[in-house]
Amino acid sequence: MYASVRGMTTKRSDGRSAAEMRTIVFRPGVAEQALASVLVSFGRTQVICAVSVEDDVPGWMKVQGVSGGWLTAEYSMLPYSTITRKKRSNGGKVDGRAVEIQRLIGRSLRAVVDLEALGARTVWIDCDVLQADGGTRTASISGAAVALQLAFHRLVQQGTLARNPMRQLVSAVSVGKVDGEPLLDLCYQEDSAAEVDMNVVITEKGEYVELQGSGEEATFTSEELAQMLALAHSGARQILAVQRAAVNG
Repeated sequence: MYASVRGMTTKRSDGRSAAEMRTIVFRPGVAEQALASVLVSFGRTQVICAVSVEDDVPGWMKVQGVSGGWLTAEYSMLPYSTITRKKRSNGGKVDGRAVEIQRLIGRSLRAVVDLEALGARTVWIDCDVLQADGGTRTASISGAAVALQLAFHRLVQQGTLARNPMRQLVSAVSVGKVDGEPLLDLCYQEDSAAEVDMNVVITEKGEYVELQGSGEEATFTSEELAQMLALAHSGARQILAVQRAAVNG
């Protein structure tokens, strides 16, 4: 069940109410060489999510005798995706933020995929940020879910898979507290000013996969947490409607 959000009429810099998502768009087929791909937009934030499949599994699965397949993700921000150019490499240093985000994407998708049904295969999901205006990780998860569903449909049609291993769709959305007010789907300006910032991953059935929330030199109450989670469920429902339309063509 999705919680309702009432009494939130705050207008924001882009004219949205507190409980309103930015415009959501999923455009399939943008990378022809990939098994499936989607350009996802949450407002000005744009991410290409592309799926590839290898007929092999990671070495640790072979060593440990783990059956089935594996699903993993990689995430990157292109140099021109931000106002100030982002370096393509960091002098050989690990980009901790990118690693954390790609692990989150992988966990979110594995939560709704039957890995046993994949067989001895590895599914790669590449998420490349073309333009960043807040919510790149949530857009990546939501777009990756659509791309993955399209990829599995194609593998079933080809006879590579006996059935679709994806149990349900999954989406993610940001919420936060800005100037004391709970808001849904924060843009960069709001995110950078937020006293509380939270990313919520929710399945099609309304179940949580992950909650990432923290106060930025601030705290939040149980009541405020409940308000933000209600906003997240409302946002997930809005995303899901557009995801279904994209998957169904």
